[in-house]
Amino acid sequence: MPAYLDHAAGTTLRPAAAAALADALGAVGNPSSVHRHGQAARALLEEARERLAAAAGCDPVEVLFTSGGTEAVNLAVVGGWRARRGALLLPGGEHAATVEAAEAVAREGARVVQLPVDADARLDPGVLAGALAGEPDASLVTVLSANNEVGTRNDVPALTAAARAAGVPIHVDAVAAFGSVPTRFDDSGADLMSVSAVKIGGPAGIGALLANRTAPLTPLLHGGGQERGMRSGTPSAALAIAFAVAAEEAVAAIAAEAGRLTALRDRALAGLLAALPDATLRGAPPGEGRLPGSIHVTVRGADGESLLLLLDSAGVSVSTGSACLAGVTRLSPVLLAMGLTEEEARGALRITFGHSSTDADVDALLAALPSLAPALRKGRQAR
Repeated sequence: MPAYLDHAAGTTLRPAAAAALADALGAVGNPSSVHRHGQAARALLEEARERLAAAAGCDPVEVLFTSGGTEAVNLAVVGGWRARRGALLLPGGEHAATVEAAEAVAREGARVVQLPVDADARLDPGVLAGALAGEPDASLVTVLSANNEVGTRNDVPALTAAARAAGVPIHVDAVAAFGSVPTRFDDSGADLMSVSAVKIGGPAGIGALLANRTAPLTPLLHGGGQERGMRSGTPSAALAIAFAVAAEEAVAAIAAEAGRLTALRDRALAGLLAALPDATLRGAPPGEGRLPGSIHVTVRGADGESLLLLLDSAGVSVSTGSACLAGVTRLSPVLLAMGLTEEEARGALRITFGHSSTDADVDALLAALPSLAPALRKGRQAR
């Protein structure tokens, strides 16, 4: 059976979330309507908001449903910047949603300040504090809770403390972290936090921006004034309740899953490094500073896309961590921000585990590794 090891891109739908979605899809009614069908839909939507809020550590009023993590990030970055219109600070190696949102506000006149990260893709809180001291007109800071490519976790409380000391709102992109490691909005110190259903076993097409009551924010969509007036558009109660169910299940299982995923990851990593002597683990070393289900390596002299395709033909789905736009492969900005050369970044391979991963998936990966030999030989000959 094919092995799916790209859970960082989107994990499998949890059975409980699928059942909640199926039950709710048959309901009719717009949650904004005042008749009984509309109010039944409203009740389901608000139940979902309350349950997600409990799982995420916030008040229900702080949950703004969106179409996914990308929209949540855009609402935070673009909407947060437009509310104050000063400098926007972000580290190198952020997710494309953040990077492109920053580029969008730059076209509106924002001065975007990119901060350096270390060799593991981590932002030093001292670097942020120093940058804020030199930016009296800073309007917003945005940072990743955990890097979606290399799995490194940031020290979120220290980063948010630096922003608060400077009186600057801060957005935390927790899409990769929520449901994988302990992530509570009320403990984070953040003003805004993005989360997504598809990363935790919920359905695609829904996410949320957690926004405290005082966070400066300007809506991007206009129309019906839903979601505290910050996100117009008819919300899907069915997607929302499935998201909430997935969040409850993921958060309740974090401690047990961390141990299970770490064991799977470590066995896969040991086999990978043994089979690929030219491979180097990127990101923080295994431990508290790294997501439990994340492996990211670069293979010296190899092309990541070639390795991906060879593994795919052997029945194992992974990713490279690089983006492909208009048919042209682009080197990972994360790896380049970490200080890797273009040649080193070219050999990237990302393998990520999720709630449905099993020992059989690791067995499949290890059995498929010999299929990479042709690409590795070609790479050695080219050196």
